[in-house]
Amino acid sequence: MSETVSKEVDLLLQGCLKSDREAQRKLYKLFYGYAMSISLRYSKDTEEAREVLNDGFLKVFTKLEQYDRQKPFKLWLRRILINTALDNYRHNLKHYHLSDITAAEPEADTGDVLQQLNYEHLLGLVQALSPAYRAVFNLYAIDGYTHEEIAETLGISVGTSKSNLAKARANLRDKLTKSRIDEYKQHI
Repeated sequence: MSETVSKEVDLLLQGCLKSDREAQRKLYKLFYGYAMSISLRYSKDTEEAREVLNDGFLKVFTKLEQYDRQKPFKLWLRRILINTALDNYRHNLKHYHLSDITAAEPEADTGDVLQQLNYEHLLGLVQALSPAYRAVFNLYAIDGYTHEEIAETLGISVGTSKSNLAKARANLRDKLTKSRIDEYKQHI
């Protein structure tokens, strides 16, 4: 962040600590895009992502005195949003239906089609994963957690974390391949 933005964020954080609604609104608006991108990765749809985002900002505003100003605010916000998304996942776990294991079998690898897809399409494919696969995939592949950290965070075994990651990758590879084939057929 540039020094100007840092000072702006600092002023907004001071206002938020005083429960200044206008400062809270501005901070929310300033980090909305960043926060929503994190929330979307862990949610099944935009509605759930908004819920995670709003719950995350509520935590930010109520726990702001715990923020260490020597560290970047963006990293603290990211951690809160990820934890909020994981709380949401655990809370809704009983409502999610686990995928049949045969649906997770990988098909033949047809090359790297990831480079040819746009962000929104890829995000949609990640959101279509089962909640368990999506959580492990995001934590490992995007946020850099180890399988041990994922296991502890989600309350699963390390083996389950590795298995869910492999199944998530296989599902994504399958969906990417089918998507590419469908796109090809449209151009014929």
